[in-house]
Amino acid sequence: MRIWISTAIVSGFLLAAPVAQAAKLENAGKAAAAMNIEKMSFVKTVESSNAFEIESSRIAEKKASAGDVKEFARQMVADHTKAGEALKKAAKLSGDAKPELAPKHAAMLKLLDAASGDEFQALYIDMQTVAHMEAVTLFATYAKGGDDEAVKSFAEKTLPTLEMHKSHVMKLVAAH
Repeated sequence: MRIWISTAIVSGFLLAAPVAQAAKLENAGKAAAAMNIEKMSFVKTVESSNAFEIESSRIAEKKASAGDVKEFARQMVADHTKAGEALKKAAKLSGDAKPELAPKHAAMLKLLDAASGDEFQALYIDMQTVAHMEAVTLFATYAKGGDDEAVKSFAEKTLPTLEMHKSHVMKLVAAH
């Protein structure tokens, strides 16, 4: 009888753990949205992330096997190219400067280049999932606490598209 009670308590704890973790993540997201981000930090992060989105999706247009993944990749190239131009305008950046990839984005591209077949497609979908979760959080944070009105407006206008991308990539996760 005592073992049964202990097992029930442990099982109840394990079932409650994901709920507690989700609440912690929700609270962390709210706290992040209340933070202020300096313009150039935001711009540098967005430029790298955007370049990663475009380059990884160009690779996916060639290497992905599923039609829906290829279509998602085409949409990422188009939307992130447009967002890059809008960022340059909002942040008053030179039109000629090529964005510098952060080391993590460069490493991720290297992994994608080396992968093939089903491994590539799964890796691409996973990377897009994480990238869009990060982007939505970053843009929501800057839209609420950014220090430059033009860039803040860019973040506000771009956020719905990123949320749509996140929703789309989650459908790819479920499908593949």
